[in-house]
Amino acid sequence: MSLVGKLTTEVLMVAPHHEFHGVWAKRPHHIPNVFPAKVPKVHLHGGEWGTVGSVMAWHYVIDEKDHVDKAVVEAIDEENKTITYRVVEGDLLKEYKSFKIIIQSILKGEATWVCWTFEYEKLNKNIPHLSFISAKNLMIILFKRSYKMS
Repeated sequence: MSLVGKLTTEVLMVAPHHEFHGVWAKRPHHIPNVFPAKVPKVHLHGGEWGTVGSVMAWHYVIDEKDHVDKAVVEAIDEENKTITYRVVEGDLLKEYKSFKIIIQSILKGEATWVCWTFEYEKLNKNIPHLSFISAKNLMIILFKRSYKMS
């Protein structure tokens, strides 16, 4: 059984695709304004907001448990409205040797779809692979209400 995995899922959003991308790529410190109960803090630990190489600490809550991960911005693609984060420290790395999150905002007609891709390598075979159910649960936790990005 492979320790490497990749999961991709798309979620329909209410926010315009350029606003969604702008917040995740350039102003992630605004995310707690949108999801205060689930992502209460995002702190800059190195670099500048909205730049490749910047390092952020993400404080988030899953099942009423607090988690923290540090992630570096690996890439920002303005043309394709894509941002790539690589986790470098924290709770996710207790189970994964590597963990990358790629977020792409896609305009389809007048609808905004967000494609989330999770690329990872588990530390051992006893850790379950991410599944569409676990990814959808993450999306439900974050996006269970309509909102306007700010």
